[in-house]
Amino acid sequence: MESNPEDQLAALGHPHRLKLFRLLVRRYPDAVPAGELAEALETRANTLSSYLSSLRHVGLITQSRSGRSLLYRLDAERARGLMEFLFADCCQGRPDLCAPGAAALTEGPGLMADRKYRVLFICTGNSARSIFAESILRREAGDRFEAFSAGTRPRSELNPFAVSVLRDKGHDVSALRAKTIAEFQGAEVPRFDFVFTVCNRAANEECPAWAGQPVSAHWGMPDPVKAEGAEAEKSLAFQQAYGALRNRILAFAALPLETLDRISLQRAVDEIGQSETGEPA
Repeated sequence: MESNPEDQLAALGHPHRLKLFRLLVRRYPDAVPAGELAEALETRANTLSSYLSSLRHVGLITQSRSGRSLLYRLDAERARGLMEFLFADCCQGRPDLCAPGAAALTEGPGLMADRKYRVLFICTGNSARSIFAESILRREAGDRFEAFSAGTRPRSELNPFAVSVLRDKGHDVSALRAKTIAEFQGAEVPRFDFVFTVCNRAANEECPAWAGQPVSAHWGMPDPVKAEGAEAEKSLAFQQAYGALRNRILAFAALPLETLDRISLQRAVDEIGQSETGEPA
């Protein structure tokens, strides 16, 4: 499907299509079902279909099928081409006008090696998955990372199954509490180096931009809180979530951060989020 930058910019000029595009950027490299997109954007199916068709027509997103579901993903190569056009053509290649942060793309986090890296894990409720991630990173690599977690909901509570799993695994749960992202925003709050969403609903939401442009990725996984059945079945769902997050965090902590530029690091954390085992491809 051929497209040109003028058509792509025109498609993104519509506020709702731009909102859809930004959601798919946040979820990249996930392919997201149309139904989930409609729910996240609070848009009727036929209206969403029109927006998706427009973005597909100009080549900014792709469509695939899984069973009876249509899935949509950002076309990263063509989106990158649009950005390159804006820089090279509209800005005449002047980084002082259009790309003041371009140098950061080829700089590795090694520039921050004199301190710990700050990592924030986000979910909607901060009751289970993000709490797991915070606890695991703190215990497994607390000498190199400061771990935090938060939820996007105004109020939440720790899930008792999650607390039980952490306690059984030997984690100190005495200081754990449910928090919101509001606690980590503002001029007085330390900047984060990494921000990871661990549930799809949180990734679908438009959170305020984080100061300092941290490396971000989506590590979505099933919500153990929604597990049904007997207590043993629910407990198993929490155990599985803990294990999957631990695999991803161990892979993340093993990355040679001091040798990776930002593009390579972004690719690595994206691959960890896509892997079932947590190992980068």
